[in-house]
Amino acid sequence: MAKHLHKASLAGSLIALGIVFGDIGTSPLYVFNAICNNKVISDELIIGALSCIIWTLTLQTTIKYVMLTLRADNNGEGGIFSLFALVRRHAPWPVFLAMIGGAALLADGMITPPISVISAVEGLRNIPALSEISEGSLVGIGIIIISLLFFFQQFGTSYIGKAFGPIMTIWFLMLAALGFIHITDDISILKAFNPYYAFRLLTHYHEGFWLLGAVFLCTTGAEALYSDLGHVGKGNIRVSWAFVKITLLINYLGQGAYLLTLKGQTWDASIKNPFYELVPHWFLIPGIIIATMAAIIASQALISGSFTLISEAIKMNLWPKMKVNYPTDERGQLYIPGINTLLFFGCVGITLYFQKSANMDAAYGLAITACMIMTSLLFSYFLFIRRINRVTILIYLSVFLSIELSFLVANIIKFSHGGYVTVIIGGLLFLCMYVWYKARKIKNRYVEFVKVDDYEILMQELSLDKSIPKYATHLVYLTSANNKKEIEHKIMFSIFHNMPKRADIYWFVHVDVLDDPYTTEYIVQTIIPNEIIRVEFRLGFRVEHRIQSMFRQVVEDMVKNKEVNVTSRYDSLGKNNLVGDFQFVVIEKILSRDNALPLLERLIMRAYFILKKSSLSEERGFGLDSSEVTVEKYPLLLSAAPEKRLKRIYEKRNHMKSSL
Repeated sequence: MAKHLHKASLAGSLIALGIVFGDIGTSPLYVFNAICNNKVISDELIIGALSCIIWTLTLQTTIKYVMLTLRADNNGEGGIFSLFALVRRHAPWPVFLAMIGGAALLADGMITPPISVISAVEGLRNIPALSEISEGSLVGIGIIIISLLFFFQQFGTSYIGKAFGPIMTIWFLMLAALGFIHITDDISILKAFNPYYAFRLLTHYHEGFWLLGAVFLCTTGAEALYSDLGHVGKGNIRVSWAFVKITLLINYLGQGAYLLTLKGQTWDASIKNPFYELVPHWFLIPGIIIATMAAIIASQALISGSFTLISEAIKMNLWPKMKVNYPTDERGQLYIPGINTLLFFGCVGITLYFQKSANMDAAYGLAITACMIMTSLLFSYFLFIRRINRVTILIYLSVFLSIELSFLVANIIKFSHGGYVTVIIGGLLFLCMYVWYKARKIKNRYVEFVKVDDYEILMQELSLDKSIPKYATHLVYLTSANNKKEIEHKIMFSIFHNMPKRADIYWFVHVDVLDDPYTTEYIVQTIIPNEIIRVEFRLGFRVEHRIQSMFRQVVEDMVKNKEVNVTSRYDSLGKNNLVGDFQFVVIEKILSRDNALPLLERLIMRAYFILKKSSLSEERGFGLDSSEVTVEKYPLLLSAAPEKRLKRIYEKRNHMKSSL
């Protein structure tokens, strides 16, 4: 996205409408339907519920996210992992908040497309000719739309994405128009702006508190406002939110006023939807088409956000390496086939399992509540390390944790009605992150580093030892050593013991993932000129690791600066100034059988290696050409098992004495 669009502008606000507000913008399709399902329509229910919606959008979305959380931008980027990157150097525990929040967001990404798309296509029942359409047909149409949506992910959204803003603008204007013409159905609906009616619903209405689980659906897209910060900038989000909020409130007011005309009737969400009851019959087909397009755009935003989330998690070593494609040159446009497949099967499975949008309401909201709580905790810690007054932080936590914990408790009642689905999905995703993170910590405890200085002379002598066949002109190792004076023992073992590797120049390449998103820098440390060189890449957590092409650029820069001679040392090639060959060595760790880890750590390591088998290989993860890579297996001895001493025995020989 062009940088000038990050400043508030008409073009930037239009793009924000298409990218940021799809999820929260389609909530009128199902919020009131979920609130009123199987309940008798009354003033207390409708005005109280609408008051809860108004103040939830004001406190949770406007104040917490638009006004406060957007301030925690990481060089213009947002989202829970960007927020985690701002605080991770100060304490180890925030990683668990980030993993819980990230897993919850991914789980939410599996329920948003089904509920949005099915809610939209259910409007077909309002067309007289299709009033008897079966649930199976609606589910089939929904699955076709979802399948097409995921199929086209591989091509990127650079072209159709340009239409998202205008389409969503039409959608929001339609919301406002439909709501406005129905407000006069019962003007008393305007009393909902008074928070007293929200309080009365929660304290006096029968089981009123538990309605918060349905009310919460109006703000589930708030997290997307923060996650998509890098695409359009906080100025455009804030300006366009003012327009979006007004149109949402007008539509909710219209739905509420219409429902008040049905006092005393029991609402059946499986038959009617208050949103489509606002639509004039002559506008039903265009309205359903626009609603379906808005639902697709909302789903697209969640899918794209999931790709970005996993990409960041991979760079932070919180998720197994996966293949990442870049279908267009536009910044932020990426496609992860494995995650696309996972989300597709998850969405189709949820659609088939729940069938109706009214049933999906039960599964929706529980996971994203957990994500919002994690964001609140991380943001409060961000304020703490920025030395914001502790009383201010305490007020922030008191207000928003009270709201979010209330939503969480109210959503727990959904658990047995379908909420367990997203909890199980989120739990499995968190377990995957935890295993990957914890296994790395266990491995790092046992990684042995040695001083490079201790091996300099040996490496020089090996390089000159012509009795050993030359392995490569340039031998490149990837190292995890942060200290420039150290190297892993396993690398030295590979050079000297595991078939000695003679080379003219030894290169050690280290990748340091930074807390800011888009830094691309490198540092060269010449240990011995033209013999031992260390290169450190300093890359932002959103930068693709194309190490081979980056390394080639570094070598070219060094040759221009006459810092290194890469000409082949073979006489026949050197006299023609041909560049010597480069060979990368990747050391793949395998778990040694000679380990005596505690039970929990042993289970974690086994799970880690299972995940590793299905993840991208080290060389592909770093963007290396397989034709120039040697993969060596190195046994990972984490905790040596007690050695049993063997006892030697001698064969007994019976010397027969011959008797005469």
